[in-house]
Amino acid sequence: MKVKDIIGVIEDFAPLGLQEKWDNSGLCIGSPEDEVSSVLLGLDCTPELVDEAVACGADMIVTHHPLIFSGLKKISAEDPVGEAVIKAVRAGISIYAAHTSADKVLAGVSGAMAARLGLENVAILDEDGEGTGLGVVGDLPQPLTASETVELVKSRFGLKAMRASRPVEGMISRVAMCGGSGGSLIGAAKASGAQLYISGDISYHNFFTTEGFMLMDIGHYESEIEIVDILFSLIKKNFPTFAVRITQNIYSNPIFYF
Repeated sequence: MKVKDIIGVIEDFAPLGLQEKWDNSGLCIGSPEDEVSSVLLGLDCTPELVDEAVACGADMIVTHHPLIFSGLKKISAEDPVGEAVIKAVRAGISIYAAHTSADKVLAGVSGAMAARLGLENVAILDEDGEGTGLGVVGDLPQPLTASETVELVKSRFGLKAMRASRPVEGMISRVAMCGGSGGSLIGAAKASGAQLYISGDISYHNFFTTEGFMLMDIGHYESEIEIVDILFSLIKKNFPTFAVRITQNIYSNPIFYF
């Protein structure tokens, strides 16, 4: 098995050409021709994840978030990114990320969010004209009050707490959502007819919502974590006997709640 074989399966699902211009999805360490005998998956490529790959004999790591987002001026073990790069290169581990490429397919990050809530008639929220795009919008099986929707979202996403705008007074029947940092799609969510928009990393002033529209910020990590299972299932389905595993330390959320 070669790195390019794993990449081929991932990119059949989430073509690299879909990624946003600012993104750095794809292979950031290694060569497509490198041999690979085992793959380890996680959401973030931390130094700890690389250590785990070394310990379990994995020679390729696949994550959602890219290890390298922008140009590095130096590679130092004093920086978490630099430390992970150094460890991966020393161990001969290839690293691939499916970030916004996996965000923009309906069966990707946002589609998984919609499935958790059981949304029906699900469609892309912000289409790019080719049947792909960011976010999704759909209908709840039955309308719910704001308080009922809060409890549903907390239950389905395993949340102890969330940030939300002032609850709407009417019923919520249509919901828009985007995994990760989705503040830029608030306007698209309103235009879609949704009474509720769910995402992460929403800024303070956006919570001053208009009447009949509500925001929920469930967290960046919490909205995206299911993509790890999706990528695992994808690789396992195509290579049933291949050694692929999800990190034992899946909780890589850098945000702590007290």
